[in-house]
Formats: sequence, structure tokens, C-alpha cells
Amino acid sequence: MNFSYTEEELDYLKKRDKKLAAAIGEIGPLSGWHVEPDIFSALVHHIAGQQISTQAQRTVWTRISAGLGEVTPRSVCAAGLERMQSFGISFRKAEYITELARKTEAGEFDPAALWEMEDGAVIETLSALRGIGVWTAEMLLIFSMQRRDVLSFGDFGIRRGLRMLYHHKEITPALFEKYRKRYSPCGSLASLYLWEIAGGAVPGMRDYAPKSTNRKSLPPR
Repeated sequence: MNFSYTEEELDYLKKRDKKLAAAIGEIGPLSGWHVEPDIFSALVHHIAGQQISTQAQRTVWTRISAGLGEVTPRSVCAAGLERMQSFGISFRKAEYITELARKTEAGEFDPAALWEMEDGAVIETLSALRGIGVWTAEMLLIFSMQRRDVLSFGDFGIRRGLRMLYHHKEITPALFEKYRKRYSPCGSLASLYLWEIAGGAVPGMRDYAPKSTNRKSLPPR
């Protein structure tokens, strides 16, 4: 299942920003941005994939999925800390994931309740859990809940895409806020195109940041 969007959302972004419109024309329709509607499974996926390469994320997730059969609170609790770590994740990540599973099983955390919350409340609720920060919560909003207006300042890839598209050497919080408001209420779709740009989807478009800060982070695909 891929992230879905409408022609109306696409047209809105094109009308709001000529440079983004040109990039959208170069890139064309989006595909391959996978959505995991099961919130618990998506959280495990994101925790396991933090601070590692995209290829490593895929490898680890394949091991977890194959090892557990189905990624649920019950299967994680049954596996336990040592077996979770054996899938290729750090002790700390295994600890975060098993703790999340225990809290979910005990009813201390209810993934289903997130669907009724506003974006800010979802971020606040998830950020209170160990191993889940604002960035992870924002990625869940996009790639599990398909919320429409999420643009993450904490994501290196999005900031890189903004630098490349608008020829900035740095994306300050104030500059980021300008673009966030411009794209709203279609920030999530803008995020996907900025990730495409950051990944080199527009030939000849380069990053203007100093090499020492030229980093990017992309969510699991």
C-alpha cells in the first residue's frame, strides 16, 4: 500500500510554488512510498531503523518480520529482549521495542486511540514513549496514518531538498516555517517530493550546504 494523494493536492502545491511545480513536473507521479497502517508494527519498524542506512533498515526489518511471523505486541513479548536483539538491532533498540510491546499488551499505550487525536497530540503521546522522538512520531503520521500536513524540520532529507530546490546554504527554523506555511495543508505531499529531490530525482540539482553538514535521512520505504 502506497501513500495516496489527489490531483487537487498536487495542483495546490503547483499553484503555491513555481519551483516546486517545476520539480514535480520533472519527477512525475510518485510511487514506492509505502504506508504501514498497523501503528504498532510501524513503530517497531521505525525504532529498528533509526540511525542506520536505508539498506540496513530493509535487512533488519526483513529479519524481524521473518523471525516473528507477524509483528504484534504479543509476538514481540513472546520473543523477548535477547531474541529481538538477535535480529540485528542494538540492545537499547530491543529494549525500547519490548517495552513498547509490554505497555501495549498491558493497555498502558493504545495505538488505536491515536486515530482520534490531532497531529500535535499524536506527537506528544508518542514522544512520551522511550525510543520515540518527534521525528519518529512525524514519520508515523505520514507513513502509517497518512495525515496530510506534516513537514518535519528534524528530517535531514527534507532540509536538503529545500536547500537544493531554493538554493539555500542553510535552512533556519524561520525559513523552514515560511515553506511549511506555503505548503500547508498539503505538507505531507510536499515532504515526499522534497525527499525525491534530496535523493537526486531532478538531474543537475545540487545541494548548497557546506560538505560537513551535507547529510540526509529518509524514512523506511
